[in-house]
Amino acid sequence: MAPMLPAPRRDALSLADVLTGAFGAIVGDVGRLAVPPVRAAAVILVDGLGASLLSARAGHARRLSAAAPSRADVIESGFPTTTVAALATLTTGLPPGQHGLVGYTAIDHANDRVVQLLSGWDEKTLPRSWQPHPTVFERATAAGVDAVVVGAERYRDSAFTDAVLRGARWIAAQTIAERLELAAALLREPGERIVYVYVPELDMAGHAYGVDSVAWIDRIEELDAALAVLDTSVPRDAGVLLTADHGMLDLAPHQRLVIGADDPLWHGVRHVAGEPRCLQLGLDDPGLLDEVVARWRDSEGTRSWVVTREDAIAAGWFGDVDDDVLPRIGDVLVAARAAVAYYDERSATPQSLAMVGQHGSFSPEERRVPLARWAAFRR
Repeated sequence: MAPMLPAPRRDALSLADVLTGAFGAIVGDVGRLAVPPVRAAAVILVDGLGASLLSARAGHARRLSAAAPSRADVIESGFPTTTVAALATLTTGLPPGQHGLVGYTAIDHANDRVVQLLSGWDEKTLPRSWQPHPTVFERATAAGVDAVVVGAERYRDSAFTDAVLRGARWIAAQTIAERLELAAALLREPGERIVYVYVPELDMAGHAYGVDSVAWIDRIEELDAALAVLDTSVPRDAGVLLTADHGMLDLAPHQRLVIGADDPLWHGVRHVAGEPRCLQLGLDDPGLLDEVVARWRDSEGTRSWVVTREDAIAAGWFGDVDDDVLPRIGDVLVAARAAVAYYDERSATPQSLAMVGQHGSFSPEERRVPLARWAAFRR
């Protein structure tokens, strides 16, 4: 019998509502976000900024805290709480079970392998095949609305960008302040326009040093200072939203569990996908399912949810799941509920083992993110 599982609230606002809602405000399509009509809108995505982190560091982010002052300004990121899945949900308005980017790494069943979906694309995994649904930017362009992405130059031509940001023209800006100043300038230009701004600096500091580090605090202070332009330079007929793809929690070295190459937990497991806080295991033989689940529950059931793919889908973890997406999800999922992360000794790298800040599973720290508002969108 499967354990009681967490289940996403289908009635709660989530990342799926944010960019679609901002675009809807431009074209007169009132969505669940219920923002007023505008001529232009911007959405700022701050990678790794959980609602609990913002609350804990409110003194270092006074502008941002003032723009998201209450519990009503917290939404759900979706599952798994990882950038690949969350950004695809943001830009398509669909859950991972439909857009198909189901984890940091996913099982490529057709080619009998695991693929890394941020930078591991190749000719066997074409972005527009794996994520065939139109993005908000494609919909905007088709409707005659200018669609712009403002981000670092290094992301411009990546396959992941093609999967989730296609349809927009790209403008590169190096620093957080430059990106936000450019976004405000774009909102002041005449015409209908949807602008997306990506801020990866907090996530990078969190992974490397932890969310309690001086480096992370420096980055949120940098962000907060840069947000001043939104208070002074956005026209009245434009609105701005800021949210995040996931939160993060710090794990000490003893909480990063390395499972040895000869450990019985790997018996019957052909592929290990997902992320350290949410493993997705592909099996050698479907007939081994009960055996593998039992083995993992005996070992890890007190600190993780160990479930079959069917149980996870029934609980709504991935939303509605299309038939072609189904085999990308592991036969068995191990989603951490304690402060732990799992590593396969056969593939773990020194860089991955050194990560302090972690995300991927269901804790409130990982899945609850802020929704801040400026200009016409301010409550």
